Amino acid sequence: MWNKPSREQLAELPKLYETDGIDCKDKMIRLHFFIGGCDWYVTEFDGQNTFFGFANLNDPQNAEWGYFTLSELDTINIHGIEIDNDLHWQPRKFSDVWQRD
Repeated sequence: MWNKPSREQLAELPKLYETDGIDCKDKMIRLHFFIGGCDWYVTEFDGQNTFFGFANLNDPQNAEWGYFTLSELDTINIHGIEIDNDLHWQPRKFSDVWQRD
């Protein structure tokens, strides 16, 4: 993985289930990982390996909220291209990130 998130970045994320009760459109997206047309938007972290967030795997019709792991993202390598942690990402509401037509 390019630009792995630092311990400090990970420590600042809300814990799993901490944002329950917040409407999805109002959840804050705190980290963004990407490769090609695939994006993972992180809202929560268990403090060890598991994220909760929104994933679009180059198929907007089937993009969805769910769980994914840092170790899983770290193993993705497509012909030498790895997942990238977006260093320029600024936290924002999900509704400012994702718009369905």
